[in-house]
Amino acid sequence: MALLTLLCLAGLYAAVHGQYLYDTVFNIDCGGYKNFTNKFNQTWMSDRFYTGGAPGLVSEPHIFEQEQEKTLRFFPIAMGKKNCYIVNVPEGRYYIRTFFVYDNYDSRKHTPSFDVSVEGTLVFSWRSPWLETNSRKGAYSDLFVFVRDGEATVCLYSIATDAPVIGSLEIIQVDPLSYGSSSNQQNVILVNYGRLTCGSDSFGPGFSNDTDRFGRAWQSDYTFSQSTAMKRPLSTRNPIKSTDQAHDYFPLHLYQTALTLVSIAPLEYTLPVDTRLDYMIWFHFAEIDPTINAPGQRVFDIIINGKNIHRMDIFKEVGSFTALRWQYTVSNLSKSTISIELNPVSGIPLISGLENYALVPMDLATDHAEVVAMRALKQSLRIPDRMGWNGDPCAPSTWDAWEGVTCHYNKDRTALVITQLDLGSQGLKGFISEQINVLSHLVSLNLSSNILQGSIPLGLGHGSLKTVDLSNNQLIGTIPDSLGSWQLQLVLLSNDNLEGQVPENLYSIGVRGGTINLSGNQGLCGVPSLAACPYFWEKRGLSVGAKIGLGLSAALLVIMLLSVLYWCFIRRHRNDYDFGLGLPHDLISKTNRYQKQKHRMVFDSDDQNMNSFPTPHGFASNLNPV
Repeated sequence: MALLTLLCLAGLYAAVHGQYLYDTVFNIDCGGYKNFTNKFNQTWMSDRFYTGGAPGLVSEPHIFEQEQEKTLRFFPIAMGKKNCYIVNVPEGRYYIRTFFVYDNYDSRKHTPSFDVSVEGTLVFSWRSPWLETNSRKGAYSDLFVFVRDGEATVCLYSIATDAPVIGSLEIIQVDPLSYGSSSNQQNVILVNYGRLTCGSDSFGPGFSNDTDRFGRAWQSDYTFSQSTAMKRPLSTRNPIKSTDQAHDYFPLHLYQTALTLVSIAPLEYTLPVDTRLDYMIWFHFAEIDPTINAPGQRVFDIIINGKNIHRMDIFKEVGSFTALRWQYTVSNLSKSTISIELNPVSGIPLISGLENYALVPMDLATDHAEVVAMRALKQSLRIPDRMGWNGDPCAPSTWDAWEGVTCHYNKDRTALVITQLDLGSQGLKGFISEQINVLSHLVSLNLSSNILQGSIPLGLGHGSLKTVDLSNNQLIGTIPDSLGSWQLQLVLLSNDNLEGQVPENLYSIGVRGGTINLSGNQGLCGVPSLAACPYFWEKRGLSVGAKIGLGLSAALLVIMLLSVLYWCFIRRHRNDYDFGLGLPHDLISKTNRYQKQKHRMVFDSDDQNMNSFPTPHGFASNLNPV
């Protein structure tokens, strides 16, 4: 709700100041090898950095006028059943347009069956065989959707073993208040079931240089008009007021053409629909006939599925050469078409454009924090491409979740959550990310019989987890205390490389009637059936006594080393005669030589005196004896 408020404020600012604030545009050439700019000055980029799959080329590129329609991307079943385009965009509302084509690119003459989701909601379904026109020349589909997590996500889901295909993808930011979004809120996708320009050829991106800020393409109404009376197209080059304005920014060209009849008769349209959905129909009018210059000259009733809904007098409402929009929502359909009849009251009916949007409720998405955690696990476990871990792990709810993943609604049914991971014997070679602890609704975890390394994440076992099987891997380290949580009923850790004392609470699982298996871990100790731990070992490491003993020993060793240093260096230097402390080296050298010479002279003099003394027997000393 906060996001909608901010977006609405931005839309109001744009409307008041006449600025168009929405410039995020991605034109993605699926299967293309390089970026290019087409004749309509649109910049297209290769999709090679956005998804997996493989590039392909249509078999008859010469029949396609636009460069991006000649290439495609297909997703073999070896890449997994679910493959996605994930494009980082600002939060807001977006117009998303897709182009799907087959054209026998693989020489198999078999159009594939697959589904398409946008923001985790199923929006398009392609089933084999396709219509010949769609298969050979392709078909466009588009919608309006809110992106609330900063990622525009478009996913393709294989039916059976068919390889989904896509030719191009356009993602264009639009005014968040367009098409009355304040009433639709953010939980509805508007899927185009017909956007018609009346009395005109198709126009818009891919058809002409006529601009549409939203990138909408407008299809000619020729095949949808069911009127039996002779039709009369009208057109003008006069400017039309109230066009290209907030919040819908309908283009000028739409109102410069119109369809009426030669004689007074109903103007009729038939629109195909899906009876399971509600539809919002937008009518576009502009009185561009200069002969109509007063109210009451052209009046008609709008009848939908036989029900008279509204009486319209264009000139009375807005005058001439001014755009007029009117919309109505159709519910509780009982047949696969919507019939629209403009029944004359005065004069002949006229219409400029017609839009029909299915109101598709957005499917619940997986809790965002759990999506982030699952992406981290995808990286750390090195999930292979064949498992199709792409997009939302659980949505759409009509598809299977990621392989090995089971999902349920959360307690208040506002999101989907992960309740089971069954990834045993998948050849996984990574490690278990600590993000697994974010999956607080996880009940069962099976990662057995892989080649996982590293340690068991601290905290694993808390939350809702009841069964854990990490056996037959290459896990190392100690067993965290959390794997002794009271709610656990099954813990299998056999045939790993774990070590250390087993938590007492873990062993008590077996006492409570649960099951544990710790066999095949040579370093584990401390519970019955396993070796006793050394006296200095306690739980996850050394005991307190052992740590104190090691600390005292280390202190004693430091004292001994300091004592040795003291005797070797300090005591020894006290007996040295070093008179040169702090003196230059030359002076020190000279001083030392002088001291040596002085000592030598003293010793020489002493020798001489000793030689002149008489021996005790021949000479009487002058000293009196003591």
